[in-house]
Amino acid sequence: MKAGFEMVHGSSLDHPVMIQTHEPWMIGSNRPCLNMNQRNELSEWVEQITKQLIDDEDETNIPASSENNHNHHNSNNYDHSNNIISHHDNDHQGMNLMTLLFESAVAISVDNLGEARRILLELSETASPYAPSCAERVVAYFAQAMSTRIINSTLGVCNNNNNNNSTLFYYDVKNSHEYRNYQNTLLRNSIQAFNDVAPFLKFAHFTTNQAILEAFHRRPFVHVIDLDFLHVGLLHWPALLHGLATRPEGPPSHVRLTALASSASAAAELLSEAGKQLSAFAKRLGISFEFIPLRSDVEISELRLQINGNRDEREALAVHLLRHGLYDGPDRRTMRLVEELRPRIFTLVEQDVAEHGGSFLDRFVGSLHYYSTVFDALGFCLGNDDLKRNMVENGVIYREIRNALAAVGRLRSGGDEEEEVVGGSWRREMAARGWLAQVAMSRSAAAQGQMIVNMFVSGGGYRVVVQGDGTIRIGWKETSLYTVSAWTSSSSCSTNSST
Repeated sequence: MKAGFEMVHGSSLDHPVMIQTHEPWMIGSNRPCLNMNQRNELSEWVEQITKQLIDDEDETNIPASSENNHNHHNSNNYDHSNNIISHHDNDHQGMNLMTLLFESAVAISVDNLGEARRILLELSETASPYAPSCAERVVAYFAQAMSTRIINSTLGVCNNNNNNNSTLFYYDVKNSHEYRNYQNTLLRNSIQAFNDVAPFLKFAHFTTNQAILEAFHRRPFVHVIDLDFLHVGLLHWPALLHGLATRPEGPPSHVRLTALASSASAAAELLSEAGKQLSAFAKRLGISFEFIPLRSDVEISELRLQINGNRDEREALAVHLLRHGLYDGPDRRTMRLVEELRPRIFTLVEQDVAEHGGSFLDRFVGSLHYYSTVFDALGFCLGNDDLKRNMVENGVIYREIRNALAAVGRLRSGGDEEEEVVGGSWRREMAARGWLAQVAMSRSAAAQGQMIVNMFVSGGGYRVVVQGDGTIRIGWKETSLYTVSAWTSSSSCSTNSST
């Protein structure tokens, strides 16, 4: 196992590598197969354009205006009548498209929706989500998400992504049972494709499974609570069941899996089907298994009663959460519930989208940096016409972009948008609260993560790094994309030390 862990690029728990989100990774140069001077093409463009816009804002104060008076705007900033988009080469075109995208974001941020609409219309006619250029694909999806935001803002409606519906029209159709089934099927297939073509989900599953297996060592009764089971849970837990069935000390006497998801009828059907498949798999493994689906969209007090009603004092408890941007997931109330449950281990997977506060423009910049890197990775490893790549970009990544940018705030007062609440890092908040103690991911967990990365041909682009606090990150080239961490309650810490 030691040899496997040493495959983690330039890192070990004895000499940890410290990295920052969206900062160059401090990875050792002792691996000649990696080109450490190669940068993310799109991220570099984003940095250049961001700096240029900041310089421009220092010189020009852009006033907010309506569609009727957008001509009062500084024509040097927004006059694209001569069509600045050049087709001399892809790089030049990509830079110009990115510049237009940034200008539309600035217009939205100052409530100049008429100008933003005009720029986004130009982008929709120019940028294609199926283009050879990754930059053009990114622009196409971001422009579509921002257009959705303008529609929502114009109608004065908050976009709620909990039900995975993206637009506001045809309400009756989009909330029908058949439509929800259709959308859930599309999303499930897209997530499966994401799991096939990129290492991120497998990385999260195998590293957290290893941490849970270690926490369940020699425990005869074990219980896992997945705080957001829908769509991803069925990809995750079969591997854990197999690990429990084949552990050296023998399988546990009983395994309980509590799956939290929305109460929508389509979600309930997905949960029911997942429960049947997992139960059948556990039976083939010879494991005593119980699957408990619970509604997550209930009062936290009711959820607490439901979870506690299905617990056994003899059980070792693990709680798991993979936080993604597909829709609004568990909130801070759920974090408090996790603390109250005092799990033996809490495994947390988070996307490393840079946190810039709650304003739209800050969120736009952070999201553009992050998802440009994801597009870079997919574009390097897959062809332009690859079916699974297109499924992932449209069915997963675009949904996350839309969720990050399209919402206009939960409350509106006097026509002005109140401060938008953006979910920050649970790791940072839990560390500050101190109810749970962070524990280092083991060398075996890091080796599992590196094993997954080695399964994907990426020319050294995918990288695994272990931080000083024992969290594990996976990223593309210089940019961290996902972080896995493990936590335990103080009572579990004392229990662990005595066993």
